Amino acid sequence: MKKRIALSWSGGKDGCMALHSLTKQGHEIVCLITTVPSEIGRTFGHGEKTEAIKCQSDALGIPVHFIECTFEGYTQSFIDSLIKLKEKYALTSVAFGDLYLDGHRNWGEEVTKAAELEAIYPLWMEKQHAPLALQAFVDSGYKAVIIRIKEEVLEESWLGQEIDQQFVENIKDKNVCPMGEAGEYHTFVYNGPLFMKEIGFKFGDKLQLETTKRLELEDMRLLKK
Repeated sequence: MKKRIALSWSGGKDGCMALHSLTKQGHEIVCLITTVPSEIGRTFGHGEKTEAIKCQSDALGIPVHFIECTFEGYTQSFIDSLIKLKEKYALTSVAFGDLYLDGHRNWGEEVTKAAELEAIYPLWMEKQHAPLALQAFVDSGYKAVIIRIKEEVLEESWLGQEIDQQFVENIKDKNVCPMGEAGEYHTFVYNGPLFMKEIGFKFGDKLQLETTKRLELEDMRLLKK
């Protein structure tokens, strides 16, 4: 049965692979959903600019809905938004790109249940299979760069690196999840099989945050493929 799915979207490789997997199975991703603190204009998860997420939405041809929320009211805002989107798009399900963290899955299943929707985790796996998932992304044809790193585990030089075969080899030497599931690094996907247009950009400033460092992407634009 073909499902109508809202996909939780932070702009990185995991959400992209969830999109790819579900589309390949014949389901329809009717919208992307991204949480943002209402006063900041950046995403809750990775601190990405909302304009960057909108650019991905346009490149993919899938509408994105920003869920404005506070830390204290995060869960209820998410549920309320799902209920509205269910009516607007006749949703059957909500998909998440989590890999193996039970706490993340438990939360996702609770909020979708509250909205009377199905929770889907198309990438769910055992932790030891993370290296295979990284290789699958590299082999998929999607293109992504590292935009944020956790400084206690990765050096600043990792910012801006492509997620390619060289990255697969280099990350093996680090005591981290190769997929960055514990927040060791975050990515931005800018091209691939489902992208109708490529996203062009330039590297901007490197921002020092509390325990992480992020690379700003500037001059974002859609390019013909």
